[in-house]
Parts: sequence; C-alpha cells; structure tokens
Amino acid sequence: MQAPSAPAAPPSLITPNGELEKKWRKNRFDLLTAIHEVESPLVQRPTDPRTQNPIGPAHEFEVGLEPDNYTEEKYKLFENYQLNVHKESLWEISRPGFKRFLCSGLGQNDRLLNGMKQKLGSYHQCYRLDGRLVAMGVLDLLPGCVSSVYLIYHQDVKEWCFGKLSALHEISLAIEGGYKYYYMGFYIHSCTKMRYKNQYQPSYILDPETYSWDRLDAEFLTRLSARKYVSMSIERQLRLPPTRMASIEELGLNNDELTRFRHYQKEQHPFGAKHNGGYTSAFTVGMPGMMSLAGVESKIPLAKWRVKIRDSLFVHLDDLQGWAQWDIRDSSSLKGLVAELAAALGPDLVNQLVLSFSIAGH
Repeated sequence: MQAPSAPAAPPSLITPNGELEKKWRKNRFDLLTAIHEVESPLVQRPTDPRTQNPIGPAHEFEVGLEPDNYTEEKYKLFENYQLNVHKESLWEISRPGFKRFLCSGLGQNDRLLNGMKQKLGSYHQCYRLDGRLVAMGVLDLLPGCVSSVYLIYHQDVKEWCFGKLSALHEISLAIEGGYKYYYMGFYIHSCTKMRYKNQYQPSYILDPETYSWDRLDAEFLTRLSARKYVSMSIERQLRLPPTRMASIEELGLNNDELTRFRHYQKEQHPFGAKHNGGYTSAFTVGMPGMMSLAGVESKIPLAKWRVKIRDSLFVHLDDLQGWAQWDIRDSSSLKGLVAELAAALGPDLVNQLVLSFSIAGH
C-alpha cells in the first residue's frame, strides 16, 4: 500500500490534552500522534497536586528499531511464538534456523534523502513492556518501501492484536522515514489468517500475468472469492463478470481471446482435471497397503495437516478458504488429493511431514 503523506500535527497547546486539542482530535484522526502517544518517552505525566511531582504510567511501553542481530532474548520470543501460534514441537525449532530465517537479512546502511538520513537494510522493530521483549517485527527497509517480513509475539500478549498494532507502527515508520510504500508481503485470499491484510486501504496487489499493480478493492475481493486464480489484466481483456466464469458463447470471444480464455480456465483447476473428466479416485482402486477413506477420516486429523507457505510460515489445511466445502471423495479438489496422499503415507508419517504446494511451470 502507498504510505500517506504525514498529516498536519495538532495545534500548539497551552495545557496537555486541553480543549483545543480535544476539539482538533474530534474532527480528524492523526495516525502518528495516536500511535506514538502511548510510548514511554511521549506519555504525558500529569502533576500530583499534593507532591507537585509528575505521575508516571503504570507500565513502560517502548518501540525501537534495531539491527537484525541474533540475541537469546529474541530467540526465546521466537520459540514461544512457534510453539503457541504455529503449534510446532521443540525439536522443530532451533537457534540456527532462527538465525537463518530472521537474523541474516540485508546489511544495514544509511543514505541521505532530501537532507534526511534514511535507514536501509534489515531491522528488527522491537516492542518492550517494562523492559521485556514481548513482540518483534522483522522489516526490510528498501529505497522505495518498508517491507514487512514477519511478526512474532509472546503468548502473554496475544489479546493485544499485535498484527494490527505492528502494521500501524510500520506504516508510521514509512511516513516518517520518507519511504513511499508499505509492503505487507504475500496475500493468499484462501488463507483466512491473511484476510486482515485487505482491511488496509488503499492497497494494491500484483498481477501474476503482467506484473502490474491493481487496486485491491471490493470488486477484486469478489473475484478472488469466486475463483481460484485471478489476473485482472486477463479478466478485463475477456470482460469476465466478477462472480462467475461466463461461457464462451456469452462472452462472444474472437480466436485470440478464446485461446486466452481456455488458458485461464486451466489455471482455475491447477490440481488436475474435473472429477467427471476421467480422473479416478485412488480410494476406488483398492491399492494394496493403502488406507481406506474411512480409515483416513477416523485416524488422521487431515484438517490440521500443516502447510508451508514460506520459511517458518505455516497454516493448517482448514485455514484455507473452501476446505469445509470441498468433497474428500473428489480427486480434483485439494481435500481429495491430500486425503489420497495421507492414505498412502499413513498416520505416523502424516504427523511428521509438512505439505508444500507448487504448480508446474510457475
């Protein structure tokens, strides 16, 4: 998303939180003021009328940008996050893996931009409560954008919505640091854990065919919900309606458009042919040594099989949109495919393995 320009600051005030400031706040929202005012250096401290001493806050909340160096404190936070959020086992989490994943990014340096020093490279945005590290965002600061790589937080503060809080802090960093864009990383519409990203506007998504950017608006979201693969450049060329795949006769396509349409149809079913197109379920063959469908359903928690999105980013199969609606007996559906794979592997191997999908030619 494009970082907005910095809004005008509140008017000068005679007293903290005075009438002039209250009136100003009522009429407009200032992100930079709102996001920073709870940080310890900026928290207003009223005077105790009895002692005339400033009254400090009950807790100290600090946010700071640090190089992406390894520390044991950071690793312990990562370990807690992977155990509680991604449900990994201790044997799956290691210090070398953490260093490789989140502590070995770009080198740090500075450049001058309009007379202002701008940081470049990989950094950790650290959130501390009373001196304790409770959350950490991993960022790549690039000449044109702040790129959000990963976020980890402690189980003790899971109710604090650190995903949203960190996004607002990172948008503020983009504004204050003179970076033009805020990049939120991958957006997988079928993954419910990523849906929060479409709440930040204006946002743009990369076209997989032309590598141009399209506004992620309500119409685009409708198309993503209706199809498994969306390229707005092709949808515009073929004049496809948002909620369904129209027929060739309805669209009135010429020869070039017809070729493009058939290619686009294939992209909608990347895992194989339709069930009525001759693809036979392995469960109907009776392959020796393979579990039955009933055995898979009773002995393997298929919905909780983990899927690797990228390094150390995992979701469960039931996090994918449409999982509940897919038919396990339909071999052209993702549920049907992984059920057949699970039947061939057995419950012990399924518990040890992580799924990773790719499409040939992509």
